[in-house]
Amino acid sequence: MNRKFLPKRARLLNLNEFIFVFQKPERVKTTGITLFSRSNRLGYPRIGLAISKKYVKYAHERNRIKRHIRETFRTCQHNLLAKDFVLTIRSKEIIYYKNKTLIQELEKLWYHHLC
Repeated sequence: MNRKFLPKRARLLNLNEFIFVFQKPERVKTTGITLFSRSNRLGYPRIGLAISKKYVKYAHERNRIKRHIRETFRTCQHNLLAKDFVLTIRSKEIIYYKNKTLIQELEKLWYHHLC
């Protein structure tokens, strides 16, 4: 079985990595989603997720959103610039998005950071 997955090296894992992105970020916003990014010296993009219970109350909804974020990142990571990305949710309306709409919004965000 040939499984496609997001390798551990492609994720932001500790607090210092998140702080690095939030210190001097570039911001791109769509309806309810904000993408923070900052260049890294690793030569490949990495992703971190910051989805609060304040905006997405139920765990199954947060998991659905995170799953789509990781999947869209995984499919386009080879075309992205070498940056660290952190996605945050800033609207309760995001839980009403159908999967297709959510994926389209995420693809708009990634489009701004293509090589």
